[in-house]
Amino acid sequence: MTQPDLNLLFALDILLAERSVAAAARRLGLSASAMSRTLSRLRETTGDPLLVRAGRTMVLTPYAEAIRERTQNAVFEARAVLRPATPLLDIASLRQMFTLRANDGFVEAFGPTLIAQAAAIAPGVTLRFTPKAEKSDKPLREGRVDLEIGVLGEMGPEIRVQALFRDRFVGVVRSGHPLAQQQTVSAEQYVSFAHVIASRRGLLSGPVDEGLADAGLQRNIAAVVPGFPAVLAVARATDLIALVPASFLMNKATSEGLWMFELPVKTRGITVSQLWHPRSEVDPAHRWLRQFVLNVCRTLRPE
Repeated sequence: MTQPDLNLLFALDILLAERSVAAAARRLGLSASAMSRTLSRLRETTGDPLLVRAGRTMVLTPYAEAIRERTQNAVFEARAVLRPATPLLDIASLRQMFTLRANDGFVEAFGPTLIAQAAAIAPGVTLRFTPKAEKSDKPLREGRVDLEIGVLGEMGPEIRVQALFRDRFVGVVRSGHPLAQQQTVSAEQYVSFAHVIASRRGLLSGPVDEGLADAGLQRNIAAVVPGFPAVLAVARATDLIALVPASFLMNKATSEGLWMFELPVKTRGITVSQLWHPRSEVDPAHRWLRQFVLNVCRTLRPE
């Protein structure tokens, strides 16, 4: 029986990722003509064009789009099988960059400790934080992100999840605000001032509004901004009341000039988790990363 050339699988993975013969050739250290011959062999093997011209660029065919993730997973598994059997990871000599997708509040609260401790125990490790434009498992599935950190959203059933810590929403005002220094803020006092809220989609209500509605109250939303750091900046400069997760105020530089108080109504708790793709489940370096992030989060935010 004729066996398939598995070298084609690795070339296919790079071609589907780069969507360019020239870029794939550079990654593989081949000439453009050699890469073109490899693409021809792949087309003959699969019976599909895979990459087709669309104006000045190349695009994937529907078949290529359909097999892209399967190809990536197959290459990952093949490399894992062929990796030398070294169950013990020498973290001090590990040289690797990990990409963590998290919001600004997490980076401000936990980033300094994560970076400092990683530098101390794994000096060859680079932690690269990238922003979260939306909740999606696509970066994990495509291998562009090692860890997704945040509140669980609509993720694929195969995505692995581990809770890091529990959080809650709190009210925040500037230090000179009339509500500052008060031990308790009533619901009536809370709605007597205008509010600033964070919403990537521009929504005009948040988790506190349901509790206020039950009490027959409604707050006045004066401003909506894209994220919680902007909410705090507005609260620091105005008399507007902000609503943020408590963990956002862990960093002293972030909380300077602000007064935090417990909300006068109950809101749903928040569970911040780390998520990863199953292809990374047994990778020793990735397992270390997950345990490292878990330890730091639970040290700074114990249950």
